[in-house]
Amino acid sequence: MKFNIINRDNWYRKEYFEHYLKQKTTFSITNEINITVLIKNLKKKNYKLYPAFIFMVTKIVNSHREFRTCFDVEGNLGYWSEMLPFYTIFDKKTATFSGIWSQVSVEFSKFHSQYERDVEKYNGTGTLFPKKPVPENNFPISMIPWSSFTSFNLNINNDGDFLLPIITAGRYTQIEEELLLPVSLQVHHAVCDGYHASIFMNELQRLANESENWI
Repeated sequence: MKFNIINRDNWYRKEYFEHYLKQKTTFSITNEINITVLIKNLKKKNYKLYPAFIFMVTKIVNSHREFRTCFDVEGNLGYWSEMLPFYTIFDKKTATFSGIWSQVSVEFSKFHSQYERDVEKYNGTGTLFPKKPVPENNFPISMIPWSSFTSFNLNINNDGDFLLPIITAGRYTQIEEELLLPVSLQVHHAVCDGYHASIFMNELQRLANESENWI
């Protein structure tokens, strides 16, 4: 997958990037996504929520350069042409988790099948990263289905230069006839502002509302 190097000298975001990178400023935003329509459409075809969530989030990340901007292993600043979801799966026997990745697809049915194959193959291995090699162009996703939350913060310090988004969902709750899924987005202010975080949440809600079009 291609890594496009950014020329920092004439980059439109140079001043913002250098300021917030030096400060090591990250921030998180948590929103409740209405998944009432999404759950209804998933149940029609006996699909699971977690792979649908991964699919939607990956689609948003790959639609915006800001969510794909990072340093490569050689320390170059740039952005990947495409990102792969690196998500956690839970081992009920040991109450531990593993992190795996799946190949993306434009069709949700194909991605859902790939997700199920990967989970079946790599769950219960007793290792943190059972599917190797882990591609460099990945971003972290997780779900905490045992508890809802009104805020969530997960920081990867890495000397303050981890620039990719960190996305976490919780247990959805029912309020009257609506199902609400808490979703937290953690970003580095060097590459993302409140505007970009708002775009993420708004597009996630739109994909949930229009899920009949892609399920």
